[in-house]
Amino acid sequence: MSLKKLEGKVALVTGASRGIGREIALLFAREGAHVVLTARNEAALGEVAAQIRAAAGSEPMLAALDVKNAQKVGAVVQGALDKWGRIDILVNNAGVTKDGLFVRMSEEDWDEVLDTNLKGTFLCMRAVSKAMMKQRSGRIINMASVIGLTGNAGQANYAASKAGIIALTKSVAKELGSRNVLVNAIAPGFIETDMTQALGEDVRNAILKTIPVGVFGKPSDVARTALFLASDESAFVTGQVITVDGGMVM
Repeated sequence: MSLKKLEGKVALVTGASRGIGREIALLFAREGAHVVLTARNEAALGEVAAQIRAAAGSEPMLAALDVKNAQKVGAVVQGALDKWGRIDILVNNAGVTKDGLFVRMSEEDWDEVLDTNLKGTFLCMRAVSKAMMKQRSGRIINMASVIGLTGNAGQANYAASKAGIIALTKSVAKELGSRNVLVNAIAPGFIETDMTQALGEDVRNAILKTIPVGVFGKPSDVARTALFLASDESAFVTGQVITVDGGMVM
């Protein structure tokens, strides 16, 4: 008997080339899932695919995907259905930031962040929901942020997109629950990624003072939460936002 938590499941992870998305894809593959990896640049997925082959012995499906493009989203989902006949898990991790003070924020910077983070999440959810409803099972995991709960100066667009993801998660959870399609969000705090490593020492120290546990999180902290939400262990959990933030927004 397999002890792997996602044995034979098919999981689509957007924004899988680095950081949190990469960590989730690797963990899901190690736990027995067939993984579909997407990023805007397919070449960026090569390293993750190699790690999956080495760690899990499985062959991931790779796809270049701009989540703002409904047609391309539909094509990737259809490709997974053609290959495996089902889709069990969607992780909406693709996201961008275009930070700037609200009074000087361009429409382009507003649209790019809202279209990628919020509309992209909507398009991917919509694309998988029909198959999941037909199967009468599915897990959708949306990547929100603590910024969607607290707001943040200089990130009005990002905060709005992540708060929108939270409301979208709850609404769709209510619509799909009767078909055993569970929809939840994770709101990471400050996680050690390329983005946080670019912060200056003073900024990092100031942030650390706001985190009760006194350290930044690791991508694996978020990945393990995603694994819980993707697995049978969370069978009675839907419409929730789990903050993985070391107590920052408590």
